[in-house]
Amino acid sequence: MTRQIVLDTETTGLSAENGDRIIELGCVELFNRKLTGNDLHIYFNPERESHEDALKVHGLTTDFLRDKPKFATLANDIVEYLRDAELIIHNAAFDVGFLNKEFELAGLQPLRSFVGDVTDTLALAKAVYPGKRNSLDALCDRFGVDRSNRTFHGAKLDAQLLADVYINLTRGQDALLIDVAANEPVQGAVVVVDLRSFILPVLTAADHELAAHEELLLQLDKASNGRTIFRQAAENAMA
Repeated sequence: MTRQIVLDTETTGLSAENGDRIIELGCVELFNRKLTGNDLHIYFNPERESHEDALKVHGLTTDFLRDKPKFATLANDIVEYLRDAELIIHNAAFDVGFLNKEFELAGLQPLRSFVGDVTDTLALAKAVYPGKRNSLDALCDRFGVDRSNRTFHGAKLDAQLLADVYINLTRGQDALLIDVAANEPVQGAVVVVDLRSFILPVLTAADHELAAHEELLLQLDKASNGRTIFRQAAENAMA
């Protein structure tokens, strides 16, 4: 089965190309859609101040980050942790852009050269719930995921919340297929549900249930003067 990593970052600002850096990386591992506990959480010294608006979001001060490792010193370890996994990211373009920049500064190849697919839960949510709010907070509220501890945005906490949201968002018929059907047509939306992850129970009818079923069939047969489809099918099978 596919190894999946739910990933989130916090940054000093909004533009990696203009010098903003990653200050926190949070990863939660799923295997066969189950949490494994093999998670990754690192704070980094970005060697620059956070923008005022960014600081209000994550609350990670320069003093707190001053003694943390630089991204480049742990870049190879991060590559090995993420290698060959499918990444689950909300608004993936943002985090992938920052990670690519950090790997470039560390002299390494871009993210997609060593990971599997990258699934953007924001794009997936927009396809399933077009026209609705699809932020992480909104999705948590929609699926009943507890976010009461989310005073600030934190990469590890957000990755944990997103893992729960992702499982709910892709859990099967009532989460995907019904919502897609209710909103058809969804232009360009392709939603894939891996039904191999679901175990369908086999329920055996009790004796009284079989007797009640047979009685109902007899009543139907009597009301139709023996012309019910099930009787004709049975007779044809015996012929």
